[in-house]
Amino acid sequence: MTEPEFSATGVRIERAHRNLTRAGQVRIQDGRLRLLTSYGREIDSAPVDSVRAGKPWFAARDRARATVNGNRYVLTLGGPEGPGEAGSTTGEAEVNRFLEVVRSAHGSTVKH
Repeated sequence: MTEPEFSATGVRIERAHRNLTRAGQVRIQDGRLRLLTSYGREIDSAPVDSVRAGKPWFAARDRARATVNGNRYVLTLGGPEGPGEAGSTTGEAEVNRFLEVVRSAHGSTVKH
């Protein structure tokens, strides 16, 4: 198995204002995006080139939104201090890296 292009742990994953996990994982590996619970159970997955991702204009800088198989998720990427640290520079860097990997999978069609 190849190294993941992107991997983040301790990610809060929400769908329709419902918290699915507070310590989940986001992995992009072998051309596929996977959203996982803290136990490694798959929440959703899809080929990364079919995923839409961006930054919500109304949310903290450590959040990204992703549409996977028609389901909209809000991802809070926090880094070592944990998710939810509003304005976390580590979280913001993780969000930017996540968006860059998704963007590179299908050109510049990802909205910021």
